[in-house]
Amino acid sequence: MSEKATLTWGNGRAAEFPVLKGSVGPDVIDIRTLYSETGMFTYDPGYTSTGSTKSAITYIDGDQGILLYRGYPIEELAVQCDFLEVAYLIKHGELPNQAQYDDWVMRVKRHTMVHEQLARFFQGFRRDAHPMASLVGVVGALSAFYHDSLDINDPEHRVIAAIRLIAKLPTIVAMAYKYNMGQPFMYPRNELSYTANFMHMMFATPCEKYEPNPVLVRALDRILILHADHEQNASTSTVRLAGSSGANPFACIAAGIACLWGPAHGGANEAALAMLERIGDVSKIPDFIARVKDKNSGVKLMGFGHRVYKHYDPRAKLMRETCYEVLAELGLANDRLFKLAMALEKIALEDDYFVSRKLYPNVDFYSGIVQRALGIPTNLFTGIFALARTVGWIAQWNEMISDPEQKIGRPRQLYTGATRRDVVPMGKRA
Repeated sequence: MSEKATLTWGNGRAAEFPVLKGSVGPDVIDIRTLYSETGMFTYDPGYTSTGSTKSAITYIDGDQGILLYRGYPIEELAVQCDFLEVAYLIKHGELPNQAQYDDWVMRVKRHTMVHEQLARFFQGFRRDAHPMASLVGVVGALSAFYHDSLDINDPEHRVIAAIRLIAKLPTIVAMAYKYNMGQPFMYPRNELSYTANFMHMMFATPCEKYEPNPVLVRALDRILILHADHEQNASTSTVRLAGSSGANPFACIAAGIACLWGPAHGGANEAALAMLERIGDVSKIPDFIARVKDKNSGVKLMGFGHRVYKHYDPRAKLMRETCYEVLAELGLANDRLFKLAMALEKIALEDDYFVSRKLYPNVDFYSGIVQRALGIPTNLFTGIFALARTVGWIAQWNEMISDPEQKIGRPRQLYTGATRRDVVPMGKRA
């Protein structure tokens, strides 16, 4: 017999609801019949205690610092796999064998170019436009060019759309960068790996050949893996909500990019780097820490703590190691910001104020330093995040479309406005 949860209210009124169990993690109370049985809704701002869907893609245990893609620990995937292997896993549910991997890579590489007319879209933006503004517009516009993959009820259309998005996002992100720089767009080189090709499109110019540094390629590849998916976060929920209306996948991913642009979500690594720049020097850390503790100062410790993780973010440890590798390769072991970050981390991890509040470093604390060392400008950090997260978004979107229980998203509210009243003629209004 399945377990039930009982809700009691008022004069001994009660209703029972099924308790659903996942393969791992907290159970959930199925309240789909709550309104019909009680005439009430739940109230949960930010959906902090609400499960909006069933998913088999990503699992997070924030208390234990665990992140699994399809059951595989992020620590193993980031060390043993490349980004397209992980992308295949997230999308298909299993790691590929060699034949599957080769076919997957070939299919992605066949779609790395964008329509030439789409490239002209960038000319409609100011040169100093934020790259995320360009990405929202250009990715949304993909649906105007690829009509042969817009039928969300056709499984083959969904496959083609997914591959196109995964393949074209590096090209589009690199184009946004080149447009800001005033440099010509660089066409993809499909003999290169996914991440090496992206670095080529970012940093090559027509006047000389560019050969990506394998250490730096691996570092950026790891950044992409660490950001590929993260359960039902704000942007993923946005993609699912947009998709629940039947919107095409390109529009849904554009919606996810728009949500990711928010500084509380995808902009966190940019904010952490800006914080380090403001501190400026190791000697100024004690004063900064004192201001963080002062509730009236308005100063925040960026790159520490997480909405989900109440323990050390498993991605942060990997990003910290990558930080050392990149700075050593580039001869930047004494980099001012990295040394400052290390000193700040040490103090924060030993200070009872931060330890008691479980404010551990998260992945954003280090990823900004790594990207800065790679030559990626600060305003493109969130664009790199969007490139990586597209894999998770499209897998989550496809899972939602395939779910027979999925309905159009329609949150309810606790209304606190005026009650019913009559319109007073203009001449009689106070």
